[in-house]
Amino acid sequence: MKIEIWSDIACPFCYIAKQNLEQALDKLPYKDQVSIEYKSFELDPKASLYDGKSFMEKLAPKFVGMEQARQFLSQLTQQAKNVGLFFQLDSLKPTNTLDAHRLLKWAKTQGKEATLNEKLLIAHFTESKDVGDIHILADIAEASGLNREEALDVLSDKGVFTDQVREDQHQARQFGIDGVPFFIFNEKYALSGAQPTETFSEVLEKVWEEERPAAKFEILSNETAGVGLCTDEGCAIPPRNHKM
Repeated sequence: MKIEIWSDIACPFCYIAKQNLEQALDKLPYKDQVSIEYKSFELDPKASLYDGKSFMEKLAPKFVGMEQARQFLSQLTQQAKNVGLFFQLDSLKPTNTLDAHRLLKWAKTQGKEATLNEKLLIAHFTESKDVGDIHILADIAEASGLNREEALDVLSDKGVFTDQVREDQHQARQFGIDGVPFFIFNEKYALSGAQPTETFSEVLEKVWEEERPAAKFEILSNETAGVGLCTDEGCAIPPRNHKM
């Protein structure tokens, strides 16, 4: 089974949904037969690098005021806690995530995409690190088992892996994806938003039942079953003492 996930490091619901999906996968005996591919999606491609403004200050214009933004962050923190995540949203550093996405594309070539993705989310939402700073990103890459200097070389060249990021975003537009998280299972079924673990479990079971190979049947006939059998060469009549 293949699962494609469009997400952004800046998206708190992407982290919550990822946690719920992984909890659903942990309950399944065929977890090792599921492959996950992360797709890039920038919620705000024009976002600036971290400028000292808090997450709440960035959110306030989208609400009536700071108090509603504060309530939203409190609810979001609790929702994360409910699935085992610890968000530090008061000290979170909002930033542009293009470099983080480019780094993920490079990590994929090194077999470290999933590890780096998890560490980027922890760095952003729990450790309040600036994931728009290329030196901090290189540190996170090293902590993920990647070569720090190679990571820094990738990050320093703004043209490297940018096309791959843009291709993911182009594909998202073709699918009509305008928000994340967004999940596609075996190029057949889709889910959007931070769905609960139970919903992921239902979809995983549905896809698995439809896609898995049919079980081979077992022949239960005994050795004399060929007697009383018709083929293209004729029919064999069973003897009178033959018991069916």
